[in-house]
Amino acid sequence: MSSQPQRPPLQAARFSPAGWLASFVRWFSRSRKTYRSEWWIMIAGLLVIALIVAMTLFPHLFTHYNPLDQNAGGQMTAPSAQHIMGTDNLSRDVWARVVYGAQTILGVAIAAALLSAIIGIPLGLLSGFAGGVFDRVLSLIMDSMYSFPGLILAIAFAAMLGPGVINITLAVAVVYIPTYFRLVRGQTLSIKEEVYVEAAHAIGARRGTILGRYIFPNVIATVVVILSLNIADAIMTEAALSYIGLGLPAGIPDWGMDLSMGKKFLPSGVWWMITFPGLMIMLLALGFTMLGEGLAEILNPRLLER
Repeated sequence: MSSQPQRPPLQAARFSPAGWLASFVRWFSRSRKTYRSEWWIMIAGLLVIALIVAMTLFPHLFTHYNPLDQNAGGQMTAPSAQHIMGTDNLSRDVWARVVYGAQTILGVAIAAALLSAIIGIPLGLLSGFAGGVFDRVLSLIMDSMYSFPGLILAIAFAAMLGPGVINITLAVAVVYIPTYFRLVRGQTLSIKEEVYVEAAHAIGARRGTILGRYIFPNVIATVVVILSLNIADAIMTEAALSYIGLGLPAGIPDWGMDLSMGKKFLPSGVWWMITFPGLMIMLLALGFTMLGEGLAEILNPRLLER
């Protein structure tokens, strides 16, 4: 018998940090050249969000003060080397309240946007795919909710549910359910008329299979963009509810509550109590807006035709 040369055994690919970094750099360079300004808008938004997320995860790395400590320094002292954003009327460090307040506003905004998406997306898929009386009734309900100004609707639900993290999350989430419903329903009505969906019907595919494999994947890209923009809007809504006293209890650091408190002392020249929480609200909302705008352009197939 003729002996055949033995092949060396296959070895599993090993993780190489240098190879991974080189691949990431090549991908980053290609994406930067392909998407141009939209790419940098998205990256800038991600950097802002990443910084504030780091504050929420590791607050002790950013400040050694307790946000509730009323002996952190003097009363309403101006920004200095010891207190970079000054102290408030209760002698609490403003920077510490900014750092720990990020946990509150970011947690409520993300949770509210995700909850509204979890409810609105399935309802939009079912309504657009099923049609008939179910679609008309559900569309009427969602259009009625959508006709109210978002902040007014959130105020009504917050006043009804009362203060608390869970209650304000629910109040903010209700505002954005019709947004996801209308978007997903409209796209479902369009996609279900496509040839490949008709072909799936013809071969006897189940409705759940058609929704899950043929319609939902074509809807999710737009939903990601709307999710980012809704988080930005939810940040402003949560801050507004806290500002008017319908948000969280007094023992929880919150940027909107600090805005309301600082407003009283602004005529006296104490500008730092209202300035820094307000700037952080604007910065965080801007980060998610830039992320959403960048994704909207990048996920638009027509952009690649330029």
